[in-house]
Formats: sequence, structure tokens, C-alpha cells
Amino acid sequence: MAGIYIHIPFCKQACHYCDFHFSTNLSYKSAMVQAIMTEAALQKGFLKEHKIKTIYFGGGTPSLLSSQELELILNTLAKNFDLSQVGEITLEANPDDLSREKLTELKQLGINRLSIGIQSFHEPFLQMMNRAHTAQEALQVVDHARAAGFDKLSIDLIYAIPHADHTIWQKDLAIAMSIDPGHISSYCLTVEPGTALGRWQTSGKFEASSDDFAADQFELLLATMDKHGYEQYEISNFAKEGHHSQHNSAYWQYIPYLGLGPGAHSFDGEQRQHNISHNPKYIKSLQADLIPATIDHLSPSDQLNEYILTSLRTKWGTSLEKIANTWQITLDLNKIHNFIQDQFLSLEHNTLKLTPKGRLLADQIAMELFVEDMV
Repeated sequence: MAGIYIHIPFCKQACHYCDFHFSTNLSYKSAMVQAIMTEAALQKGFLKEHKIKTIYFGGGTPSLLSSQELELILNTLAKNFDLSQVGEITLEANPDDLSREKLTELKQLGINRLSIGIQSFHEPFLQMMNRAHTAQEALQVVDHARAAGFDKLSIDLIYAIPHADHTIWQKDLAIAMSIDPGHISSYCLTVEPGTALGRWQTSGKFEASSDDFAADQFELLLATMDKHGYEQYEISNFAKEGHHSQHNSAYWQYIPYLGLGPGAHSFDGEQRQHNISHNPKYIKSLQADLIPATIDHLSPSDQLNEYILTSLRTKWGTSLEKIANTWQITLDLNKIHNFIQDQFLSLEHNTLKLTPKGRLLADQIAMELFVEDMV
């Protein structure tokens, strides 16, 4: 089993919180599509014997591509990979890009899952984040997507946006539950250097929410999801039965994937590959049939620590049996015992899982369990 990720590095405008690789210059969109197609052909042996199960268009804003451009990429993948077992094709999209006609075209292409970047239903928050859509467009697009035949929908929401209290977040959650998308990804607003929010914070124009405020909103999120039958299967991801993201679940379970496009990452089980995050250089390189990537050979301890970091965030947890069989090592039992005593971790069927208390400190707990250089 393996997945293919395609990074589409274009956005209509820059969201004030985003530090992903993207450009608002769409003049070389066609050249980028051609470069991605060339890379797909050059990388057809990367995943070796692994069967492709999922395809994911991320970004950036993949919904900025025309249906014809998306079709070109999908056709190229079909020529170079065995897609006979693909069950999930996801497209990340913004509400303002999804007309009824566009939705019908996407469905006809075989795209069967949409991940819609809504972020908030509160108009002032959308304006503060520099989102291109309105709250009304966000509500309408879910109805239009369902009418077009999409029964696998996910929406993104952001919490910990500074406010006097939790009323706006509670309202956002109530609206989300009223449209009942089946899958919700929810992320804490973080202030990254180089973003508009980062510059505003440095100048004193913006002040991020406190950790306590963010934690309170996270707990409201957990309670709401649980009440409405959404399972937290990863720290930031919630789904009803049958609506989990198969593609992202594979990442968290340490399954190989190929990443295409500038800034995309790939993983074959032993090494990681990272494409250059520079659109013109990426295109120029592929025009010469060269993959502009840096290869990171992962040491056994790197592989183990990545497995701990990703698996511990999920409902499936970190298998001590898998660690023993794959890396021939035992984690620090004293640390594990202390985390269990402090109710941050539980041990079930030889698998470590975060408790609700532990989910607030997931990455810190994982790093405490990391193993240094293995002989």
C-alpha cells in the first residue's frame, strides 16, 4: 500500500497565518502542471512494488487548477502507476473555487473526496486571516458538493483565534455540526515567522492567544466531536465511521508515499526525499529531466523516532511489538511507567496510546520517548 501526494503551489491570495510553500503568481501554472507530469514519469519506480491506494492533491490551493489541468495530471499518473486499487482521490479546495459546474467536473474526473478550507464561519475572523471566501459561500459549497455526488467531505477549522471568550468558537462548532461533513480537521492558530501574523506580532499589532485559551478551545473541540459521534483518530482529525482520511492515515502509520511538486516530500520506508521549494527552479530542473530533490538517508534511530512521533498521535497508537520486531529495541520502560502513572499514556495490548490529558502534550511526550543513536 502506498499513496501519491501532488503539491499544487498556487494560491489566489496569501492567508495571514500560512507558511506553506505557495505563490500567488499564476502566470506559470501551465508550466508547473507539465513539470509535475514530467516528475511523475521520472519517479515511476520510486515506490517499487507498493500498490497505489490513495491520491491527494494538496497545496497551496489545488482547486485553482482547471479540470483539464487536473485531468492531465491524473492521466499521467495512470500511464506510470498501477491505479487499479486506488479507492480515494482527495482534492483540497477553497469554497470560492467550487462552482456547481466545477464540482460536477471534479466528480467526473474520479475525485471522490473534498477537503474544504473553511477555517471559520465568523466573517471578521475570515477577514483577519485574509481568506478569499465568505461564511455564506462556505455553507453553500457543502450543499453544492453533496448535490454533485460527493459523500466524502472534510472541512478545516482553526481554533485559538484571539477573542474575549469562547462564544465564536462554540458557534463555529455548532455550525459545523449542523452541516455534518463527516470529517473535520481542526488546527490551533500558530504564529509563524515570515507570515503576516508573525510580522504583526513583532510590531505589536497582533497578540496570539494564551496557551490556556488554546487548551480550553481544544477541550471544547474534543467534547463537541465526541458528543456528535466524531472519533478523534489523530490529534487534529475527527471522523464519523467510514469517513477517515485513508491517505493521511497512511502517513501516520509510516506507510510509503511519493510526493510530486515543489516542496513535496516522499518516503520509501528507508529514506526521505524533499523537492526544492522554489517554483521557477523546480520547473527549470524538470524541463531538463532532473528531479530537484534532496535525499535524507534515515538512520535506524531516525526511522524509529519518526514512527513514535507519528503513530503516537493516532488512535492506533505506538506498537511496542512493532518496535521490537522492526528495530530490535525496547523503549525506556521507566519513562513509559511514569507517563502511565501521571495519566498521560495508557498501555493496551502492548500498544502505547495517549490519554485525553496526554493529547494536549503529544509531541513533547513523543520526544521524551525518542531513542538516540542505535548501534
